[in-house]
Amino acid sequence: MKDTGESVSRLLRVVARLRDPENGCPWDAAQNFNSIVPHTLEEACEVADAIERGDLEQLADELGDLLFQVALYAQLGAEENRFDFVQVVDNLSDKLIRRHPHVFAGTRHQSGTALSTAWEEQKKHERQERARRNRRQAGVLDDIPLTLPALARAVKLQKRALQYGRAGGDVDSALERVRANADALRGAQHADAGKNQEAEMLLGQMLFNCADAARHLGLDAEQALRGANRRFAESVAAQTEHRHRPGAKN
Repeated sequence: MKDTGESVSRLLRVVARLRDPENGCPWDAAQNFNSIVPHTLEEACEVADAIERGDLEQLADELGDLLFQVALYAQLGAEENRFDFVQVVDNLSDKLIRRHPHVFAGTRHQSGTALSTAWEEQKKHERQERARRNRRQAGVLDDIPLTLPALARAVKLQKRALQYGRAGGDVDSALERVRANADALRGAQHADAGKNQEAEMLLGQMLFNCADAARHLGLDAEQALRGANRRFAESVAAQTEHRHRPGAKN
């Protein structure tokens, strides 16, 4: 088996060569932090897709593509004398140790709930420390990325708000809000074009409440919708294939 350190070093040399202004790849050399973001999001989605399809051989390739994104960001950071790959890795190791005192510091928790509470408290402390270093007030919803898929972000917002006494209720109240949103949408479906904005707001609130119901049920709303999309695509593909078979009736 190859040495891990040598493989990583080779990757970093390859990325540095790609970024070389004279002898590198014009596309890679032209990239910056912002321009790479869409590619990073796409690669992360392809990793999730390979996992959900159970294609572990493809997963190895997709993880490599995602790792390239990390190496490329690190190369950009090194070129601007801000950070490098070693700092990225060291920061990650430090964070994992810090957030797992029950593994590395001998701390014991009585239950899974206590462990989750300690995890969230540590993250809260880290947010406050970042805010202090940046000389600003720590926001309740800090570090929840705007670029997350909307359903996934809704759940994260709800979970964070719950820590501060917001977004309470139970699954029944969430489902009742979904029903109320649906009823309101039925009434808005024949409205004039000027009320489209109101209908969109109602639809958004219904999806938000669907995410809340999923949270109460312990389900992943984003994964559930991806599953529904996949089943729909498979159904359409199967119907299309059937219609094109010799002798099939349309």
